[in-house]
Amino acid sequence: MKILVVDDDPIVVKSCKRILHAEGFEVFTCGSADDALEKMKQCDFDLILMDVKMPKHDGIFLMKEMKKNWPDIPIVVMSGYPTSETIADVTQLGAIQFIPKPFRPDEFMKIMRRVIQKMPMKQIFPTGAGGG
Repeated sequence: MKILVVDDDPIVVKSCKRILHAEGFEVFTCGSADDALEKMKQCDFDLILMDVKMPKHDGIFLMKEMKKNWPDIPIVVMSGYPTSETIADVTQLGAIQFIPKPFRPDEFMKIMRRVIQKMPMKQIFPTGAGGG
C-alpha cells in the first residue's frame, strides 16, 4: 500500500514515515500541496495523509484539487488546529478521518488501522492478493 504524507513540518513527516514504514507501508513524503500534486501525477497512491495548515496552498486547496483529479483516493487529515470548523470543513470535502496533532505513535497507528480496515480490498491489495 502506497501512502503519501503531506506536511510542511519535517518532524511530523519524519515521524509519520517512520511509524508507517515500520508497519510495512510504502511511504512517500512531501512538504507542500504543490509538491503533492506533482507526486500524484507521477505515482498512484492508495491513501493520502495530509496537514491542513501549510504555506502558499493549504490542505483545503489540496483536497479540492484531489477531489477534482483523483476523487477515489481516501484522504486522512491531520492538524494541530482541531477546531470544530476545521473538522467540519475537511469532512465536508471528503476526508475519511481527522487526526489531531500532536499524536502518540500508538494512537496514530490505531486510527490508521481503523481507516485501512474500512478501505475496499482492491485498494489495499490491488493485485488481488487480499484473500477473503
